[in-house]
Amino acid sequence: METHLDPMKDDLPLMANTSHMLVKHYVLDLDVDFTSKVIEGIIVLFFETGSQYKKASSAGKEICQTLFDETCKIRASEPCHVPGTNVSACSSETECNDFVVCGKGEDTSDKNGNHSNKEQASGISNSKDCCNVENHGNKDFLLVLDCCDLSVLKVEEVDVAAVSGIEKFTRSAKLTDVSKELENIRHEIVHELVTLPADRWKEQLYYFTCCSQAPGCGELLFTTGTWSLEIRKSGIQTPTDFPHAIRIWYKTKPEGKSVTWTMDQSGRPCVYTMGSPINNRALFPCQEPPVALSTWQASVRTAAGFVVLMSGENSAEPVQLQEGILSWYYYVTMPMPASTFTIAVGCWEEVKQQSFIATVQPSTALSLPSSQGDFRWHEEICGHVEYPCRFQNPAARLQAVIPYRVFAPWCLMDRCKEHLLQLIPQCLSAAYITLGTHPFSRLDILIVPSNFSSLGMASPHIIFLSQSVLPGGSHLCGTRLCHEIAHAWFGLAIGARDWTEEWLSEGFATFLEDIFWARAQQQLSHDEVKGQQELKALLRWRRLRDEVQNSEEELQVLRPKKESTGESSESGASVVKHGLKAEKIFMQVHYLKASFGYFLLRSLSRIIGETSYLASLQKFVHKFHGQLVLSQ
Repeated sequence: METHLDPMKDDLPLMANTSHMLVKHYVLDLDVDFTSKVIEGIIVLFFETGSQYKKASSAGKEICQTLFDETCKIRASEPCHVPGTNVSACSSETECNDFVVCGKGEDTSDKNGNHSNKEQASGISNSKDCCNVENHGNKDFLLVLDCCDLSVLKVEEVDVAAVSGIEKFTRSAKLTDVSKELENIRHEIVHELVTLPADRWKEQLYYFTCCSQAPGCGELLFTTGTWSLEIRKSGIQTPTDFPHAIRIWYKTKPEGKSVTWTMDQSGRPCVYTMGSPINNRALFPCQEPPVALSTWQASVRTAAGFVVLMSGENSAEPVQLQEGILSWYYYVTMPMPASTFTIAVGCWEEVKQQSFIATVQPSTALSLPSSQGDFRWHEEICGHVEYPCRFQNPAARLQAVIPYRVFAPWCLMDRCKEHLLQLIPQCLSAAYITLGTHPFSRLDILIVPSNFSSLGMASPHIIFLSQSVLPGGSHLCGTRLCHEIAHAWFGLAIGARDWTEEWLSEGFATFLEDIFWARAQQQLSHDEVKGQQELKALLRWRRLRDEVQNSEEELQVLRPKKESTGESSESGASVVKHGLKAEKIFMQVHYLKASFGYFLLRSLSRIIGETSYLASLQKFVHKFHGQLVLSQ
């Protein structure tokens, strides 16, 4: 039974039992409806058995390949629909030049997102009725996902074994136990798929898409609570035996706090994730704890005229599915917490001008200190889980300015051209000189609606900027841009294992924004730069003093969980201390901790010297990118 917490007073619960099962990949297939202010569709989750059960799962539960081959002859489905792409083009022996998302094909869903198989859909509308089943004998295993303000319509196991060509992922299996042959086959397929080598990422995305479209093989019982979605399969008592690929039909609620429905500055409707304290659990069922590092891919459909921006490695181009409906597809291959997923749908316009990159990159390359240039070519094995890492890509290591786009409501396009566009390559180059390889391959920048409560927010491959930075001239716009760019390294590529340690993200970004901005202003003298930094330090000190005087003492602690920071329960569930406290939001406590962190880092830099300190930060980034850290 989940704990009922006061959403305006207590800690934020992270309910997901990540120690039992861990999400490795999400496939989202969504429709955005501005009339009803609802996002609805399907999400497919691919799991690995949690750390506590991995050893048990490897003991005597291997797969019968011969039986699988016979089964495939009978049950194999048609190849998944990939417009313009041959199914065999993504084999392990050949490389795909371009990955194309699978389309929906024949849509047999009704308006509630349920499949047209009425026998399967019957009796699922009421989650409590479906789950209040007397459980005789041993207790069934419960998969717990973080979920809030979502209408869950149906949950089922996915028959990944029915995908054409999937047998390649079971060839290493041995004949040992055939009593649960199909369940074991499905588990083995998912395991092999989520653990494919990084150089097979295109093939991996292809089969994730195909598996997400595979038929169901049995409904799962579920119940929704205030903070969680609990799923079980009757008779399954361990995570090892629980389905490792599940499909959830759901829709958001207009009052859900993960996204905000509003009007942009030009009076046109839009929706976007605005950095809610509850993160993305009201956008899709997920595992919120930072330890649940996962990849994702998403197809989003909306009316023509709207642009979908999202955390994704590709610069998506819309595909027309039918008259008046466009589909947008994004994917991410670097595992990150689900809380970093970001989406913005609106009538955004792309702000364009003649490319400025060509005039910046040559001078930037010439200005690189020799030590930094040598460091970029120094080959080391990364410490993170395997993924296509830019730190191991020679071309990426020399890319001072990554590709970027700017989007805004049409009424702000001239301001963006005047104040923002020319600053982006300068700030990206300054960040590259300071920290080295850009962790992400591209960047979108969006001027968000006026109800955005901050000056900026960074997510993988996308930055939200407030319209407030545009009238402030190049200085305000440039410093905020530098701050958000710094989050690519500190906050995203290197994340905090415990969200109560916000200073690990905000403190470093605040410290580095001054360094980046100083290097972006090449026309300023050393004395002018130092004068700027000293003035900003004074202003930060005065604001920090005011915040300390007007906030509760318990909210001022850098590590509120003290020695238990980073710890969780046996299941993996935990809480974010003061995560839902209203005072924390209104008193800008994240800024308070950012200032504490800034002055700590500034002090260290002055003690050992800025050059030496920045060199140590670059080594820190190279060692810990793609990982979660604590203050220690």
